[in-house]
Amino acid sequence: MGVQQIIDTEKHSILGYEFRAKCKDTLDQTGVLILHEFLRAPAIVTICKEAQDGRDKAYFCTQSHNVYLMEPDLAFASDHPRNREVISSKGCICDDIIAAQSPLRHLYNSEDFKSFLCTVLGEQALYEYADPLSSINLHYAKPGQELGWHFDNSSFAITLMIKAPEQGGQFEYVGEMRNSEQGEMNFDGVGAVLDGKVPVETLNMKPGALVLFRGRDAIHRVAPVEGGSRMLVVLAYNTKPGIALSESARQTFFGRLG
Repeated sequence: MGVQQIIDTEKHSILGYEFRAKCKDTLDQTGVLILHEFLRAPAIVTICKEAQDGRDKAYFCTQSHNVYLMEPDLAFASDHPRNREVISSKGCICDDIIAAQSPLRHLYNSEDFKSFLCTVLGEQALYEYADPLSSINLHYAKPGQELGWHFDNSSFAITLMIKAPEQGGQFEYVGEMRNSEQGEMNFDGVGAVLDGKVPVETLNMKPGALVLFRGRDAIHRVAPVEGGSRMLVVLAYNTKPGIALSESARQTFFGRLG
């Protein structure tokens, strides 16, 4: 399966210099890039069917965590923004269940797609995870499920919207909420977000959209799904070869090691 069968290359010329430069400038300036109708309709249909067929193999879990995704700091009270807990709940199909012939597999492994991502992200190369679970993940969220406020540990996230919910499930964020490189955690600002006192940006993503997001310093969440279901694919790459997600993280996120 060629990448042209998966990506609408008439709308999104991923090999074109001007298109790449425009995408990179948008991501650099705003921290987010949305390419609507990135996937062709037949690819979306195929991925949706694969998701439904594999639903019984998904790992569903509900977790409590703080927005920094770190162990609690006993120097602060439990209700301090550093330690205050939020809830995340979802179902996940892991990489080892994604079929070899899946459009997701062909897209993930495409050298043209990876070259496009490297240019836009400013990276030299991108590599798959060394463990069998982490490279491609398909996330489900049904009514009542959500992804709590948090900062990412990685410098970028790459996602594909496959099915939008009928109601709720918005992706919300506040940019430049902390400076992780300088160790500035901005507890006051985070507390205001958790208390609902800060205006948030919302990304409206329709099925087939590709989203690149820099979430290390932008606090973000997926609001509770209120109607229908939400399906999102995470395409996870490393900037160095041979890196695996830790066993503790795999057990937490996927319920197994392999």
